[in-house]
Amino acid sequence: MSLLNGLVVFSSISFLIYGISYFSSPIMKSEFVRFGLEKFGTLTAILEILGGLGLLVGLMFNPLLLISAGGLALLMFFGVIARLRVKDRFYDILPAVFFFALNSYIFFESVKM
Repeated sequence: MSLLNGLVVFSSISFLIYGISYFSSPIMKSEFVRFGLEKFGTLTAILEILGGLGLLVGLMFNPLLLISAGGLALLMFFGVIARLRVKDRFYDILPAVFFFALNSYIFFESVKM
């Protein structure tokens, strides 16, 4: 397995778990309330699940990998903005920054393919 494929699988599983956990964890829902974005929680979770699935299918169909990685990078960019807006600590913002960078990397590496 190549490094890129491993990163894709890691990101995919992470987003699938995070997206699914929104529907079972009150803590996840309370975060969206804290951000003032409660009406976007379900949509965000669905986009995370679709993005995670899209990354996996994208391993066989590059255009879907580009769309999924780009969409997840954009989602995480807005996640960073939301956390900055509520003045979260740097430590709390780090996961969103990491997944923004990871999916940006996947996107730009996939463009080369």
